[in-house]
Formats: sequence, structure tokens, C-alpha cells
Amino acid sequence: MTRHDAYREEIIGRANVGDTPELVAYYKELERFETAALWTVANKIEPWQPKSESVPVVWRYQDLREHVLRSIDLVTPEQAGRRVIYLNNPGRREVAAAVGWLYSGLQVMNPGEAASAHRHSASALRFIMEGRGAYTVVDGHKMTLGANDFVLTPNGTWHEHGVSADGSPCIWQDGLDIPLINALEAGFYQVHPELQQAVTFPVNDSTREWGNAALRPSTGAWSKPYSPLLKYEWTPTYDALQRYAKATDGSPYDGVLMDYVNPATGGSVMPTIGASMQLLRPGEHTKAHRQVGSFLYQVAKGSGHSIINGKRYEWRERDIFCVPSWAFHEHVNGSAGDDACLFCFHDLPVMQALKLYREEALADNGGHQPIID
Repeated sequence: MTRHDAYREEIIGRANVGDTPELVAYYKELERFETAALWTVANKIEPWQPKSESVPVVWRYQDLREHVLRSIDLVTPEQAGRRVIYLNNPGRREVAAAVGWLYSGLQVMNPGEAASAHRHSASALRFIMEGRGAYTVVDGHKMTLGANDFVLTPNGTWHEHGVSADGSPCIWQDGLDIPLINALEAGFYQVHPELQQAVTFPVNDSTREWGNAALRPSTGAWSKPYSPLLKYEWTPTYDALQRYAKATDGSPYDGVLMDYVNPATGGSVMPTIGASMQLLRPGEHTKAHRQVGSFLYQVAKGSGHSIINGKRYEWRERDIFCVPSWAFHEHVNGSAGDDACLFCFHDLPVMQALKLYREEALADNGGHQPIID
């Protein structure tokens, strides 16, 4: 027999209605009209605090790499559209999300291959994991890519990817807000009528124009809602973190963290997805906090572990792990002599724009979580 009072709470101000034969009969009558009594689900749909369906996961690169490369022999980019092995969070399988409303996958391409151009309502990013010769074209802007480079393919832009014939097999992480766009029922998708787009700007022009520290081009009028700097290179990013580390103690919760920003506005790189890179000094152990928002981390450098809701998750270079919304988390650099770097993309721009963002530090135990066996 179906219970209708499974979510009742004996607290003043909360729904607290027990089942009776008369009420159950009433509920069945309501079902005939595609309606229901709010008090039967009120405490479920309005929880005291966020209750993420996502669970913490570490996707270990050493486990996945062989399977990602094997897909090269099984399908072509033309057959698959994009040859990707996506990350499937056990709590979000119905929407193919890695965490919350964020999608992630590992895409692989061989030298000489090119994926056709398309555009869609979802915003996307790429973070290069390995290989040589990768490139992306976004609305006519071609960018060459190396390990730990971060590239944008914003919503509504024509984009395509490939690997030059003299390159090597390349693997990168794709990050998109597909689950969010689908939840909003706002998704459109279009294949380029010519399958490939023309490169109409000098190669790497966006980096040369917009990627100069503290300098803005005099002709830099920009009205689009995403960053004009479509590629964020690893070397200047890491250099900036090292310089910043000499001038700050950093955040007790995130170490030395810097946000990737839109150089025209100072805001997030895209309206629905933000990104950051953080440096953990040798042996650093951050304090725990929790945030409204979903986070996907990729280890750009080093090794260590994170404690998420009281459980320890080991990670090493190129591993990917997630932190669900409102989950306490802290990070530990496992090396006593070298720094570690974590790339992260998240949905904080959405939470902040909707005035939903909250953050809370762990007050007990010196700011560190007890480990749950």
C-alpha cells in the first residue's frame, strides 16, 4: 500500500498529516484530475537545506584511459558526432550528469581527425589532458591547444575540434551544462550546413588580443555574454598562481585560488559556467566548507586527497572528482615538496545570478571533518 505520509515531520510549521482511510480515498479522487495534496510532498520538495542526489565520485584516469583510447577503434567521429566517454554520477544517471546539472566526458581524437561543426544552447568548455596537435575552431577563431589549456565553446557558437596530421592522439575533458539546459527545456542543436566552418581570423588571435595581463585592447569593444578570450593557456595560468602564492596566505578553504574571468567585464567566462584554478602548497590541508553549487575538479598537477562529507577520496594527476552541492569538502596536497593544482568548473554563475548562493564553514573540530569509515 502506498504511503502518503512518508514525509511528515512533527515540527510546527511543517506538514504533519497522517494517513487515514478517508484521506487515502480523497487522494485517489484527486489523482483522477492530475492533482495531489501539497502536504503529502511539501517536506520533500522544500527540504531544510539542499539535498543533492549526486554523490562524490573520483574518476581515475589510469582506469579510464585505456577504455577511452579503445573507442578509437570502435567508432569514428563521423559516426558518433563526438567520440566521448561521459562521466555518469550514480545519483544522476537519468540526466547523464557528472554532478548536479553539469555534464562531463572524455573526448579522444587521432591525428588527422576532425569532428564536424555544430552549435547548441548548452555552454561548453574543454580542458586538455594529453596529446599534441589538438585545435578548436569557434565562430571562425582557431586555437591550438596543449596540455592543461582551457578553451571555451560558448552557447550559440559554431565550434569544431580536431587534431593536426602531425600530432598525436589527444584526450580532453568536455564540460557542459546540458542537464541544466534540458531541465529548463531550452535546448536547441544545429549541425553546420557545410559541416566545417571557415577560419576567418589569425590562428590564436583571441589569446593575442585579450590574453595580455592587465591590458585591454584599445579596440576591445565586446558585447557578447561570454569571454572574448576563448583560450586560457596553462603556462601563464600556473605562473600567475605562483606569483600570487608569494603575495598571499590564500584562502583557508581553497588555498591559492584564482578565477578564470572575462577580461572585458571581470565576470565569469560564461553566463552559466564558471571556472578556476587553485594551487595547494606542499603539505597544505585546507579547512572544510560547503557551498550551494556543484563542482567538477580535474587534477592538473600533483597528487593528494579530498575529504567530502567525511569520506576520503584519493586523487592524482588527470583524475577527475566531483563535489555535490552543500557537501563539506577540504583538500590535502599529498606532497611535502611540490605543489598541487586543481582545475575546477562549476555552476556558481547561475547560483549567484539567481541569488541562491550560500557558503558555510565547518565550525567544529578546528575546521576539519572527522573521517567516516
